[in-house]
Amino acid sequence: MVYSIGHMSNSRKQAPLSRDEIIKMKTVCQMAAQVLSHTGRFVKPGITTDELDLIADDFTKSIGGTSACIGYGGYPKATCISVNEVVCHGVPSSYKVKEGDILNIDVTVKKDGFFGDNSKTIMVGKVSSNAADLVDTAYKAMMIGIETITPNGFTGDIGFETNKLVTRRGYTTIKEIGGHGIGRVFHGDPFIPAFGKRGKGEKIIPWTCFTVEPMVNEGTDEFIEFDIPNSGIKYYKTADKKLSAQFEHTVLITDTGYEILTLNN
Repeated sequence: MVYSIGHMSNSRKQAPLSRDEIIKMKTVCQMAAQVLSHTGRFVKPGITTDELDLIADDFTKSIGGTSACIGYGGYPKATCISVNEVVCHGVPSSYKVKEGDILNIDVTVKKDGFFGDNSKTIMVGKVSSNAADLVDTAYKAMMIGIETITPNGFTGDIGFETNKLVTRRGYTTIKEIGGHGIGRVFHGDPFIPAFGKRGKGEKIIPWTCFTVEPMVNEGTDEFIEFDIPNSGIKYYKTADKKLSAQFEHTVLITDTGYEILTLNN
């Protein structure tokens, strides 16, 4: 689950993690990666996003975790599943997945007071060449953002490289929504943008964690906000109804660089 600039003023600053806390973060992030990988295997035409959500929730429980999304701000489901033009926070429903769809599955697991968060966009069967290129761009945008991380660097460094890659490939990045600090809390500082200037933004602190999760749109970067009943969480669609894709990893900042904690080992 992503976070917006507007919410960050109420978030909590992240203090460096202890050695024992890092072990807990690595454990919960591996659980989140397992849940995402497991759930993704069931994506096929005809399955509903509700069924995928139940698969994720059951598997999370079976490995000793809990979904951090259920009840968070009143959010009703275990995962966010965003299909085609839905940018993020898509609510699982009776929607039947179709050949040619792209859908992002976003999984956050809680274990021993720590949170692991990751997502990926899955192509269903044969998709259009435009959709395939968009998904490839979103993955590469996440990875170049991660590769830009340096201890004591700045969040603007990440956003600058992310946006440069995306715009050069003819797409746009969502500006107001992005990654976030994570660890002892689900969402905290810093906000990790998909655009920015080198040397600007918040300073990156070693031995903290955050997510890198650029949202890449096929067309305009403008989006429309929708309410989720009985929830303070919103979901978003592209304003022009064109496609959006996203990938996400939780990353640990070290003294010398970074470690991706949600790789499916």
